Amino acid sequence: MSKTISQSDLAAHNSVETGLYIVIDGGVYDLTGFVEEHPGGAKILKRVGGKDASKQFWKYHNEGVLKKYQERLRIGNLEEKAKL
Repeated sequence: MSKTISQSDLAAHNSVETGLYIVIDGGVYDLTGFVEEHPGGAKILKRVGGKDASKQFWKYHNEGVLKKYQERLRIGNLEEKAKL
């Protein structure tokens, strides 16, 4: 899981049809196959597709939830922006 995802690749994966990626604390997660399983419903995941969802995630979940799904859903890390 050493794949680096660019910001543009993340943004392109913003729906179930194109693949649904989100970022949580710099880690990129592919939720395409998880959308219908999500206990909170598909709507919220579709709303944050292709974006950093860290704030929304931590508002409703604890670290145990992240650990439970991390191995299955994490596909890499978001490419760091160059600091100028």
